[in-house]
Amino acid sequence: MKTIFKTLTISCIAISMLACNANEKKHAEPIALVNTKTHHPNKQFIKVALLLDTSNSMDGLIDQAKAQLWDIVNELSYAKCGNEKPSLKIALYEYGNDNLNSTEGYIRQVLAFSDDLDEISKQLFSLTTNGGDEFCGYVINTSLNQLNWGENPDDLKLIFIAGNEPFTQGKISYKDAAKHAHKKGVSINTIFCGDYDQGISSYWKEGADLSHGNYMAINHNHATTYVATPYDDQILNLNQRLNKTYIAYGNTGRMKMALQAEQDLNAMDYSEENAVSRTVSKSSHLYKNSNWDLVDAENEKGFKYENLKKNELPQELKNKSISEIKAYVSKMRQERMVIQKEIQKLNEKRREFINTHETEKNNALENAMINAIKTQAKDKKYSW
Repeated sequence: MKTIFKTLTISCIAISMLACNANEKKHAEPIALVNTKTHHPNKQFIKVALLLDTSNSMDGLIDQAKAQLWDIVNELSYAKCGNEKPSLKIALYEYGNDNLNSTEGYIRQVLAFSDDLDEISKQLFSLTTNGGDEFCGYVINTSLNQLNWGENPDDLKLIFIAGNEPFTQGKISYKDAAKHAHKKGVSINTIFCGDYDQGISSYWKEGADLSHGNYMAINHNHATTYVATPYDDQILNLNQRLNKTYIAYGNTGRMKMALQAEQDLNAMDYSEENAVSRTVSKSSHLYKNSNWDLVDAENEKGFKYENLKKNELPQELKNKSISEIKAYVSKMRQERMVIQKEIQKLNEKRREFINTHETEKNNALENAMINAIKTQAKDKKYSW
């Protein structure tokens, strides 16, 4: 067998003409959608489950995913629903790898839905390839069963599955998986790693059509291309200043701060431009670390300084009073806001420069995912 093979709070006011409503989605559907509850939860999300074939010769696909994660996250950070911005959750699965459990269909949940971008990057960089059987219907169905997709009809719920073996393999039919996706309001987007027509003949397009997803074919071995800009060095310097505004607390604080630095290095290993893209992500509303950073934690409902334990505080705060700790956190917050605004301003200039100087953008995985997301987001009144 051939083994080839990135928290919106929205007031749901009934009279608002800009409210994002999944029920406004209108097109012919081969399978009937099941209506979800009519209430409108406060939080709204873009939920993306990424299912990657990690069989032999899929190194190019995995490399693209690692190199293009931050550009994908950045593009999603620009999304709006009315005047609000949705939050992002990403889940990661690997399939088709002999190192995985055969009784579970050579499938592994690498990460459940998470908004921890550093953890997502870490897990993505942990992937390795090996031979195996690729069961597309099986991994889709598994992700639908295991993940918390929620019941908000306004959430954008997307599966992206990438690979190159026939879509029909395995004991679970892709057609049954598509029906299951419909019941949960999830679109399946298929990315065939190879020739476009071959992907059609091996049912990757039908797999997407059945759940109103997009079918795409990519050259998974294409090297990621970048355009260097005059603003890159300034943004990277600001990243160093940004990192100094984080105040690690709790049992995992130091570990998470080390993880942040590690993912900075992973991005830089690809290129300076990729590290720049990560820095831009860190300046966006999608980069949140309330579980270990006091600046982010202070904004969380239920957070109380009185509950902090001295042994969980960084050395510089252990002997400080609550009022002194609050003053220090406030200072770091102000510094962070200034730095993030500077990064965002430079990034606008950077994007204009790239649009002017880039003759052809051919980062296959990134383009395929962004195009699919924007296409399906239109039905729910998202805009960029």
